[in-house]
Amino acid sequence: MIPFVGDISPADADRVLALNLESEAVLSPMDASRYAQLLSQAAYARVVDLRYDGVVAFLLAFREGADYDSPNYRWFAERYDKFLYVDRVVVSHAWHGRGFGRLLYDDLFAFARASGVPCITCEFDIEPPNEASRRFHARYGFEEVGVQTLPKGKRVSLQLARL
Repeated sequence: MIPFVGDISPADADRVLALNLESEAVLSPMDASRYAQLLSQAAYARVVDLRYDGVVAFLLAFREGADYDSPNYRWFAERYDKFLYVDRVVVSHAWHGRGFGRLLYDDLFAFARASGVPCITCEFDIEPPNEASRRFHARYGFEEVGVQTLPKGKRVSLQLARL
């Protein structure tokens, strides 16, 4: 098994939507219309493809200046002039623990460096807690730069990693 990291293609849409649905407990919903909207704004939209088993992970990220309505993205846009915001990173539950999230993040950090972006931003849930995401992001040097309460009482830790 040699995973391939590459740009999202139109043929990947159904699998990306299925992966998002599988992890919707910790992500915002995404139907086909929302997916098309997000993809059109994304600066980074890549997948891990196993060829024989297809797409098993994906990551969408946005640069400053995107026309994106996420309150978390807007929080960073109000405070940072130049950044890359990770909107969602999803690995199929069947493929957790095999390093596919790391493959995407390693590729994302390389993309950011090549693009001259000084920092990568993201958030993860702290109420309810997402401990796996906290540990994962800590390994990449992310640090909390704020906390935000979203509708329905969900609280997130706003994170930043400097390159």
